[in-house]
Amino acid sequence: MKDDGPGPSRERLSEPGLRSLFWIFFKIACTSFGGFMAMIAVVQNVVVERRKLLSSADMADGISLASILPGPVAVNLVAYVGYRLRGAAGAAVSAIAIVLPSLTLILLLSVAYFRYGQVPAVSRLFLGFIPAMTAIILAAAWNMARKSVTNLREAILVVAGAVVLLVAGGVWSTLGIVLGAGVLGSWWFRERSGPADSPPAPAVPVPPRPGDSKLHAVLPFVSTAAPLLSVDPGLLAKIFFTFGGMSLMLFGGAYVFIPLIQEVVVEGHGWVSQQEFIDAVAMGQVTPGPILVSAAFVGLKIAGLAGALAATLGIYLPSALLMIASSRVLEHIKRSAVIRSALRGVRPAVVGMIFAAGVVIGKTAAPVWVSVAIFAVSLLALLRFRIEAVWIIPAAGGFGWLFY
Repeated sequence: MKDDGPGPSRERLSEPGLRSLFWIFFKIACTSFGGFMAMIAVVQNVVVERRKLLSSADMADGISLASILPGPVAVNLVAYVGYRLRGAAGAAVSAIAIVLPSLTLILLLSVAYFRYGQVPAVSRLFLGFIPAMTAIILAAAWNMARKSVTNLREAILVVAGAVVLLVAGGVWSTLGIVLGAGVLGSWWFRERSGPADSPPAPAVPVPPRPGDSKLHAVLPFVSTAAPLLSVDPGLLAKIFFTFGGMSLMLFGGAYVFIPLIQEVVVEGHGWVSQQEFIDAVAMGQVTPGPILVSAAFVGLKIAGLAGALAATLGIYLPSALLMIASSRVLEHIKRSAVIRSALRGVRPAVVGMIFAAGVVIGKTAAPVWVSVAIFAVSLLALLRFRIEAVWIIPAAGGFGWLFY
């Protein structure tokens, strides 16, 4: 991949192949419990800290872009990372890998639910995940802060981002933090006259990335196979466009989205009952990976496996395509001095929001000594011994199963 110009992106050491990229995000998805910020923290830990595939600044830019655009933030960020590394094919492979484990599990749970009317109890196991995920999020925020915060103004933006999100919360606070930090950064960190203000190199169109041709070869097979899975293409289209339309109205994470999807699928279309919707959300919360995969529950009930796939594609595909298109623009506009200054303001604010997310998730942990112990041991393992989250999460779950 060609260099994006001067800046932290030079820290990238290597580019993984598509198969390697799939397994990176598949393993992340299998251990990412606790919501989209938890998954973002694990992605940052693996992609930036361990494998050094992207720089910390690149990752912060992706988080900022995913926070501004509609759609599931974590999946959009993964699509951004895959696109930066391997183009359109990399984005597709990464997004599939990050969704596949939770989709498979929720389909199995949904089949059991519709057959037996209940979900297997996993509460004690999940209690162990919460303090461990809190440690992972805070460790990721700390590692990002060490690289993004170099002066008092950036520290102020970190604190401001955390405080606003903790006090106000909600979608408008998230957007306000990102936009406000960008405006403030363009003023605080604007580049003075001199070499930095010299005209940037002409923007070169992004060439096809390795694997793009493979993606184009696969798409016809996907489009051909999809109708074969359905007995009612019209219903599948309705499911896809319903969830696709909702995904383009989603700002601020899955929890903001729950009231909207409830109104549409329960009150509007009557596809599921109120109790079924609550159970679907619960299953999405106890499975690893993105919570919005619970949309597959709805699709499965009304149109079988094909309906589940249509709902999943609808909830993730439109916003991911928008994220990729915006990523192409970002690679060019980052060369602007104004944009660089704005992004320098946004990065520490994003760090603050991640700190806040860690606090919010930590508050949901059971107030007992076991939670404190799991949190402390996990944080020590991450920061001192640099143990991967893929090992920490199962250990924390087992510890919770034994002692809660």
